[in-house]
Amino acid sequence: MIALERLDHFGIEVRDLATAEAFYSGILGLRVSRRLGDQIVFDLADSPLALFERRDLPRPDLDRIEQPLGKGHHAFRVSAADFERARATFAQAQVPHKGPVDWGDHDCLYFLDPDGNLLELIAYRS
Repeated sequence: MIALERLDHFGIEVRDLATAEAFYSGILGLRVSRRLGDQIVFDLADSPLALFERRDLPRPDLDRIEQPLGKGHHAFRVSAADFERARATFAQAQVPHKGPVDWGDHDCLYFLDPDGNLLELIAYRS
């Protein structure tokens, strides 16, 4: 058996690196730590996020936000205040989103990046 230690980083494929960088830094507030040709790496606690440019990706399916439950996604933990700030920001910036969804001990807000990658914000209740 292999003993995994921890997640080192995770990667998301995007069609246009500049557009994706503007979203992840401007909307989500992530800071670029490295640029590696067709990649950008953002600082994100102990698990950095790498964006990989893939110009051959199909156009995003924006309809997938209508039924986000049970679909593969990446989830980011935020404070209750940032959760509410995200709802307002997503509405203002016309980011496709769904929720909030009440999961009992936490609320979640599903959203799509410009490439249709399904993401989630989670705010746990105290």
